[in-house]
Amino acid sequence: MNKYGIIGKPLEHSYSALYFTDKFTREHIDAEYQAYEINDLTNIDTLMQELCGFNVTHPYKQTIMAHLQDIDPVAKEIGAVNVVHKQKGYNTDWIGFMQSIAPYLTENDKHALLLGTGGASKAVQYALQELGLHFTLVSRTPTDNAIGYNDITNHTLQQHSVIVNCTPLGMLPNVDSLPPIPYHLLTPAHLLYDCVYNPPCTAFLNEGKKRGTRIVNGLQMLQMQANAAWDIWKEDNQ
Repeated sequence: MNKYGIIGKPLEHSYSALYFTDKFTREHIDAEYQAYEINDLTNIDTLMQELCGFNVTHPYKQTIMAHLQDIDPVAKEIGAVNVVHKQKGYNTDWIGFMQSIAPYLTENDKHALLLGTGGASKAVQYALQELGLHFTLVSRTPTDNAIGYNDITNHTLQQHSVIVNCTPLGMLPNVDSLPPIPYHLLTPAHLLYDCVYNPPCTAFLNEGKKRGTRIVNGLQMLQMQANAAWDIWKEDNQ
């Protein structure tokens, strides 16, 4: 039986094990998938020997790269890995994000605000470039490449109709946390997308819902990136 899994911390919010277990049962695949909540990557080489492949989530999407023998060119360009197969890193997050947000975009959606600059944000940046959208990064600490949350004004929000939460804020169990943006300035012209999928309606999305914005959670992103990951792994089961 081939073994797969997910590494990260925390993992109590993750649906990945349930998703793949259901998939394996439904499609009669002789494999299993488990969650591995780890404090660091000290023993990652051992885990790579035990598993045919695994997903990588917060906070290891960038640090895992130093432990891999090879990295797919797209993952290298993105600068983050969320799928590992035979000690090679891939990124399918961008595929999941692009496929899941595309149906909700209108011809007026030209610019996006990306909240956060970590591994998830890097995949979203790549996807938005593929979709032809411009973006502005927002960080807790402003840099030459990112504005701070205090820099978000009414004018900023008028210029950016798409707002993507790429941080873990709002994720179970910290369901009351949310990015500090001026929610009172949101309008029905905005689209709020949360990469967090558990809970289904985060505090971030709820603030948009109150003001009539379009809202999308990250569940479809999870499912679509998982399917893309399986396309990489499934050669072991054929």
